[in-house]
Amino acid sequence: MDGILKRALDNKQKLELIYIANEGNISQRVIRVVSIKEGTILAYCYTRKTVRSFKLANFLSVHPYMEGKGVING
Repeated sequence: MDGILKRALDNKQKLELIYIANEGNISQRVIRVVSIKEGTILAYCYTRKTVRSFKLANFLSVHPYMEGKGVING
């Protein structure tokens, strides 16, 4: 997963993320990585239209975003 995140940061590539929030809610987001720190990433969230912090431990899945697929929920 680190390789995908670092490549996305270097190439300003959008990623699709399935994430479990601290409250237990699962959401699917489209993000662009702004910075990577130990245990967290800072990313622009296209779903929320703001910069957000995400805990790496809460990532369920991450892969390059495919245009036209659409997001399930936010």
